[in-house]
Amino acid sequence: MLAKKTSKNQLTLPKEIAKSFPDTEYFDISVKDRKIILMPVRITHADMTLEGIRDKMEKLGIAEEDVADAVKWARKKKR
Repeated sequence: MLAKKTSKNQLTLPKEIAKSFPDTEYFDISVKDRKIILMPVRITHADMTLEGIRDKMEKLGIAEEDVADAVKWARKKKR
C-alpha cells in the first residue's frame, strides 16, 4: 500500500491499515534503519494512573521520602 506525504508533512493511513487499530487515536513514531515505525499508544488521564504509579513505586521499594529527597536534590542551585 502507498501513502503520500502532503506538503504539510502529513500522512494518511490507508483504510485497511486503520481498520486494524479501531480504538487507537495516537501513535508513537520512530525511525529505525530508514523505516518509519508506528506504535499504537493509549493515552490515560494523569488522575487515573496515580494508583498505578504508587503501586510501581512500592514494587521498586521507593518511599515518599525518597521522592522528597530527589526533588530537593534536583532543585539545588548549581554553583
